[in-house]
Amino acid sequence: MALHLVKLCVGIESAEQLQSYIEHRQIMALAAGLSDEQVHTTRMVPTRIDELLDGGSLYWVIKGAIQVRQKLIDVRVYQDENGRKQCDLVLEPHLVHTQLRPRRPFQGWRYLKPEDAPDDLEVTGPVTDIPEAMRKELQELCLI
Repeated sequence: MALHLVKLCVGIESAEQLQSYIEHRQIMALAAGLSDEQVHTTRMVPTRIDELLDGGSLYWVIKGAIQVRQKLIDVRVYQDENGRKQCDLVLEPHLVHTQLRPRRPFQGWRYLKPEDAPDDLEVTGPVTDIPEAMRKELQELCLI
């Protein structure tokens, strides 16, 4: 069974802003002749990599709630120039909106068991055009 990670998305105000940031980084990488893969570097190295790569995702906490996730593609462990271990989390660039799940601030990342992960938000049709603030309010009212 897949294991997930959860992490604060510091400096990001909305899921749309995160998606825009991801797309901007991809464009800049391609313009520089680099790979456009989505990578997030962390100083903490997970020990349960096989479980994470068995369908796991990185769930992002934005403005105090888990709002989106990105599927984990790979975890690349390496040593920095000072000999300290760290890793690159390679992620799908596409964000999957989830049910809102309040989450208190914490440092680094945490493992997230599948049973504790919020369900994906089934957003299809005209609902995808609803602004995030309105969608969040409708979701809190259990209307979507």
